[in-house]
Amino acid sequence: MARHNSLLTAPIGPQLVRMTGPMALGIVAIQAFNLVDTFFIGLLGTDALAAVSFTFPVTFMVISLAMGLGAGLSASLGQALGAGNQGLAAQFTSHGLLLALLLVSLLAILGAATITPLFRWLGAGDELLPLIRDYMQIWYLTVPLLVLPMVGNAAIRATGDTHTPSLVMTVAGLVNGLLDPLLIFGLGPFPELGIRGAAIASACSWLMAMVVGLYLLRRRERLLVWPLTALRQLPGHWRQLLHVAIPASFTNMLNPVATALLLTVLAGLGTEVVAAYGAASRIEALVMIVMMALSSVLAPFISQNTGAGLHERSRQALLLAMRFAVGFQLLVFGALWLLAPLVARLFTDSPEVARHLEFYLRLVPLGYGLQGCFMLLASALNGLRVSGISLLLNGIRLFGLLLPLAWLGAGWAGEAGLFAGILLANILAGLLACLFAWQRFPWRINHPLAEKSA
Repeated sequence: MARHNSLLTAPIGPQLVRMTGPMALGIVAIQAFNLVDTFFIGLLGTDALAAVSFTFPVTFMVISLAMGLGAGLSASLGQALGAGNQGLAAQFTSHGLLLALLLVSLLAILGAATITPLFRWLGAGDELLPLIRDYMQIWYLTVPLLVLPMVGNAAIRATGDTHTPSLVMTVAGLVNGLLDPLLIFGLGPFPELGIRGAAIASACSWLMAMVVGLYLLRRRERLLVWPLTALRQLPGHWRQLLHVAIPASFTNMLNPVATALLLTVLAGLGTEVVAAYGAASRIEALVMIVMMALSSVLAPFISQNTGAGLHERSRQALLLAMRFAVGFQLLVFGALWLLAPLVARLFTDSPEVARHLEFYLRLVPLGYGLQGCFMLLASALNGLRVSGISLLLNGIRLFGLLLPLAWLGAGWAGEAGLFAGILLANILAGLLACLFAWQRFPWRINHPLAEKSA
């Protein structure tokens, strides 16, 4: 229990740093291997790449559900561990994994039965449907192997261990990257499976991650029990998990919806502006990795301290993380300001696209620090098991600030106004998050887990 207790007793700053570093490396590894996966599929031709691109909305929905279930399990498990109730924590983990398995299996059965009508509705042509079927039939069959390690890794992170999940993520990505060329192109003794090989390679990496994750939860963490031994508690535990998981899942889904609507505004300004925004989005994903990692580890930190009744420690952790976010991302903004011309030329050969991208990189990153504050607050609210508040705030950020300000800015001053609208929306949302954190966090502290553990 020494590792668990370090979340409750160690100095806040160094503890968050120890947890954030491995998480950031794991995110980098996953992004790198996703690019490798896309590269090998792209070698099969434009049709194969387009077919996989059509699957992104569906796969993202399932991944969003898995992330939401992971957030729900992490919050409930963390509070139980913070309260010192190992038995309740094991029940939550077992019941959470069972719920994830059942939900994703139902979605997979439904999805496998509707591949053709669904993807035709999404706009896939008859020439792409055979490729989509080849890929998605395997994906649906094996997707529980993806969801279980995602939820299981969230449980391991809830104990305070971010090193092991990051290592598992990295090794799984490496396995996927190594198997891709072997199974796609039939190198050596392997059969040439084309796009099906890409799906099988992913499934093999997921299987490895699942076996390792379940072994660690069972043998090292002692957080797996036969889930039906506490049958009376099962409905209540599922309700508590879904109380966090459903809003957290919808929060993840709001972002691509808002991005799709924003692209319609960008499209009215020309292809070059759309291309510049696409490149800027990829750069943003890279420079926000530290914020993504910090927000991922903040939730279990806060959930454990809330479970232990250390509410002021939870508040101080959030405020400290926000101060770091503003300072760190201001340094990132300074670097991007200086390097914007070079970065723009690396991402495009078009002088017009480079001009728009350079302007973006010298303006919008000014708000990345406050954008990071918003991400941190959302994660902290998940840790308190009030993800409905996070969903509401994210809805305000996207549909009350970002889209209206971008649309007004585009009408007022073209792409410059649109980029300025994005910056202003991030600043206002970040200030709202900081005000909420200062005045209202922790939100309505009630943690029945502590009472149950007494």
